[in-house]
Amino acid sequence: MIKRSAGILLFRRIHGSPQVLLIHPGGPYWRRKDEGAWSIPKGLFDKGEEPLSAAKREFLEETGTTPQGVFIELGEFRQPSGKRLTVWALEGDFDLDSFKSNTFRMEWPPKSARLEDFPEADRAEWFDAENAARKITEAQRPILDALLRLLSSTPCSPT
Repeated sequence: MIKRSAGILLFRRIHGSPQVLLIHPGGPYWRRKDEGAWSIPKGLFDKGEEPLSAAKREFLEETGTTPQGVFIELGEFRQPSGKRLTVWALEGDFDLDSFKSNTFRMEWPPKSARLEDFPEADRAEWFDAENAARKITEAQRPILDALLRLLSSTPCSPT
């Protein structure tokens, strides 16, 4: 059975240039990884759940903020694992000081029998297109490309 995920790529335009919000995965495995490690807020959803509802839920869980506005479907993107990721773009702003992620529990260090809590995402940042392309996981670069194609065909309003 194919696993399905849904996510939201939040963007804003500063002086006509796009910036995107990416999150850095939490937990000990990602602590020292940076370039190629960042992601859009996303997560799995179950059969019967509406993908956009799941994307909104995951955004809230991973950032602490409920996304609102006009959602633009960017498409479905196949990930290397075979998972299908459906993504929406959303123009808006996000105050990095309001960032707060849910946590997950795992055994750490391995085989220690100690359980520790870690944030799903340990930080969020705004990136311009060039830096976002370096920071985002390779499998998610087509999502960024789809947004940039969309924005290049849409008139910008300076902010």
